[in-house]
Amino acid sequence: MVKRWIILIVIVVWAAGCSRPEQGRELVVMTHDSFDIGEEVILAFEQEHGVKVTVLRSGDAGEVLNKAILSKNNPLADILYGVDNTFLSRALREDLFEPYESPMLQDIPPEFILDDGNSLLPVDWGDVCLNYDKAWFEEHNKTPPASLEDLIEPDYEGLTVVENPATSSPGLAFLLATISRFGVEGYQDYWRKLRENDVAVESGWEAAYYGQFSAASDGDRPIVVSYATSPAAEVYYSEGRYEAPPTGVISAPGTCFRQIEFVGILRGTRERKLARAFVDWMLAPTFQEDIPLHMWVFPVNPEAQLPQVFLDLSQEAQEPASMSPAEIDAHREEWIAAWTDVVLH
Repeated sequence: MVKRWIILIVIVVWAAGCSRPEQGRELVVMTHDSFDIGEEVILAFEQEHGVKVTVLRSGDAGEVLNKAILSKNNPLADILYGVDNTFLSRALREDLFEPYESPMLQDIPPEFILDDGNSLLPVDWGDVCLNYDKAWFEEHNKTPPASLEDLIEPDYEGLTVVENPATSSPGLAFLLATISRFGVEGYQDYWRKLRENDVAVESGWEAAYYGQFSAASDGDRPIVVSYATSPAAEVYYSEGRYEAPPTGVISAPGTCFRQIEFVGILRGTRERKLARAFVDWMLAPTFQEDIPLHMWVFPVNPEAQLPQVFLDLSQEAQEPASMSPAEIDAHREEWIAAWTDVVLH
């Protein structure tokens, strides 16, 4: 009788183990602080693959990359998401990622695929643009700026807040837009004039938008560096207060900079199969369709259906400033240092 019970217990334990083959497995995704996706979407992946997904938020895009570089011999995660085209070449030079040619790449337009070696795969994109407070300009009987040049005119003195390119990815994107527009010979002079016109500088987007931008705070700056999708977000989060956006976008040729964000599998992962499945999932419609209303950027997969508020209100820069990742990588630190000397010192 005792022997029979022992056999029964062994069978039960074996069956329990078979029913939960993935129990205790974890996939760690290192990302920037702005990463946001629906809990039910993550849960669906976890249930399908029998794994716990841990999101490791690690600061702005530049901070995330720095942490990944410093820990590359003992990686903190299996996957890194959030490297954009301003840091792409640096990330590839550090050899942090395992190449992976996801089958989902066949659905992605070639203009988003910037790494031929498939170490970093595109996930989303968005345009960094100047936003303005419509009501403020109406109340003050002023015309909103239409170009970068307008910002240094006397009419716009003390009206603009930007982010520091050394600490903020939209701040860096805007700096690159000015370099693209005025050239390496002229951008410092432009920023010198912008400083003389009393531009304000914040460390990051949240401090600029919710701390100084008059349309979103008690601040008195009606012009801010933000995104072309910000007006749609204002309507979406207003809970019916706004039917039309209270903010506008300056999207004339050369005034915006297009950011593309990437995902890659970190070398040293112990969960290669799961990591590849996660990358495939990020590029598939379920995840891609969840991006717009959580991170307010566009999915790279054209098969993803956009929400109505995006279709109705989000703008897209027709001629955004462009610069190759290699050129950015070669001069990024030099340009940031020069900007710091001109604007902050």
